[in-house]
Amino acid sequence: MFVWHWCFGLLGLLLAGCSTADNEMAAGSVRAVNHVDGTAINWFKVNGYRAHGGGGDQCCIGLPFKWRPGLVVNIEWEVDPDPFAKSPPLGTDEFRTFMDKHELNYRRYSTQVEIPEYQEKVCGLTVHFLACQQVKISTSCYGTSSPQYPIKDPRHMKEPAVCTK
Repeated sequence: MFVWHWCFGLLGLLLAGCSTADNEMAAGSVRAVNHVDGTAINWFKVNGYRAHGGGGDQCCIGLPFKWRPGLVVNIEWEVDPDPFAKSPPLGTDEFRTFMDKHELNYRRYSTQVEIPEYQEKVCGLTVHFLACQQVKISTSCYGTSSPQYPIKDPRHMKEPAVCTK
């Protein structure tokens, strides 16, 4: 009998721990901002959830209501370094051959980024793709063109010939 009381007590404590405010999640959209001229983000993933890189809000990410140190997201993405290459007409054999060769230039990257501290409302996650495969993220509710938006990097960066860490 004692063993059952102990097991139910432990189960109750575990379930209570799962319902604390620290573990409650807010759902938000994911969006990308490409800062590098002459490139395109074909797709990106945040913690394994895939989104297209063409901009606009996409569903979904869960973030804790309450920020805590050590919150990170895993970002993976694919870059087309020449998205405006002249191609043969769509649907032709020449186009398929062109794309087979063009896709060999795509580059894939991954990184882990710490989520910056937020105090109140979480408004989704904006992933900023910068030159030299650098990534910044924001949970700000302000629009990216607002003076209050925390990321101030220029929008039309040129990729340098050599990237230094």
